[in-house]
Amino acid sequence: MQKDIKGHLIKEVNPGSIAEEVGIEVGDYLLAINDNEIKDIFDYQYFTENEEVNVLIQKRDGEPWLLEIEKDEDEDLGIVFDNGLMDNYRSCHNKCIFCFIDQMPPGMRETLYFKDDDSRLSFLQGNYVTLTNMSDEDLERIIRYHLSPINVSVQTTNPELRNMMMGNRFAGDALKKLHRLCDPANGLELNGQIVLCKGINDGAELRRSLSDLYAMRPSMVSLSVVPVGLSRFREGLYPLEPFEKEDAGKVIEEISYWQEKSYREYGDHFVHASDEWYMIAGLPIPGAEIYDGYGQLENGVGMVRLMLDDFYSCLDRLKARYKEDPEFARHIDERRFKCSSVTGRLIYPWVKEMADKLMEFCPGLDFNVIEVVNHFFGERITVTGLLTGRDIIDRVKQEDAGEVLLLPGNVLRAGENYLLDDITVEDIERELQIPVEIIDSSEDGLVRRLLGI
Repeated sequence: MQKDIKGHLIKEVNPGSIAEEVGIEVGDYLLAINDNEIKDIFDYQYFTENEEVNVLIQKRDGEPWLLEIEKDEDEDLGIVFDNGLMDNYRSCHNKCIFCFIDQMPPGMRETLYFKDDDSRLSFLQGNYVTLTNMSDEDLERIIRYHLSPINVSVQTTNPELRNMMMGNRFAGDALKKLHRLCDPANGLELNGQIVLCKGINDGAELRRSLSDLYAMRPSMVSLSVVPVGLSRFREGLYPLEPFEKEDAGKVIEEISYWQEKSYREYGDHFVHASDEWYMIAGLPIPGAEIYDGYGQLENGVGMVRLMLDDFYSCLDRLKARYKEDPEFARHIDERRFKCSSVTGRLIYPWVKEMADKLMEFCPGLDFNVIEVVNHFFGERITVTGLLTGRDIIDRVKQEDAGEVLLLPGNVLRAGENYLLDDITVEDIERELQIPVEIIDSSEDGLVRRLLGI
């Protein structure tokens, strides 16, 4: 490979794609499109959204090819690059008082300590960015290329308070970029997030932020409010306290005011409390209509409601089929299966509820849902996705796990076979002496595995 090549290495060419048809191959380099240098994925996607595209390629032998391509305007070329961003990832330089990565113990694999704050990942992968790492050039390109939605981690609209919370004296000034992006003339859509810290950006400060962000509608499409996650590794960090039942009730009350206002004026609910608030407050999870199509699902907003509704819909179909299909009914009556699964403390009551209902439907099913306390990060971390292999092993050893342990897929790192503490699925099988299966995260997938259908 020539070291002086300037361009973007092509890692894959999709079969049957335009790129394959015109002779682009793995190992070629993309140099330019329509005589424009391609800095990153923003440029690539913008300049390929044309019916006529001139693509300059450098072949593996160094020969330049200029390809004149005619296609539908939104038709993809079918190229996968060595680097998904086509540029270096930008790391976060803030020192946020609530940052979970700063609350991780030393000695874990290096990738777990990387803090991204790249506006391009917001557009491509839905990541939330603080805007402190966004240059003026990036801002203008987002507007010019009409890239949206952009997901912004706001925390507060008080500039001075934002400086303090993010440990960055420019964090408050970055709010000007938020106002610029929310100019209705740009036609962009943004989603916001507030990580709430007790006694810091809650109360009157939360009311101010919600009011300011509501004024940015309709560009600001939705907003989530999530409680800060506190691990046991906080020595030397800013002293933060957990929210209690009364605190959570006040947060939900404030959010409910803006939801009602938004529904009257816009026909949606705009701001959403993550599920954890209702659990802390001891309040029931709202109905599906409050979540406006679950646009903030990745922030833990509406996950429980969606899970329950999907499960009961699936169960209703199974009951109807049982009545109408004698062969299926016989299968359910004769089904004998003893297994187990694990869950974090946060979601355990609802997973247990679903397990009990399913065992009522299929009496030969013995499904043990095991609640696992997070000793690694601390008991205040209650989500299933942050469970470690060691905590799972130690807890399951105390139970009769049955024929197989069904492990939720979200405890694994994306595309990998190991958990946060680098314990692999094979390690868990070896220590527990039972098979481990990774199960589909959907309720339908779990039910099908349990019932053998």
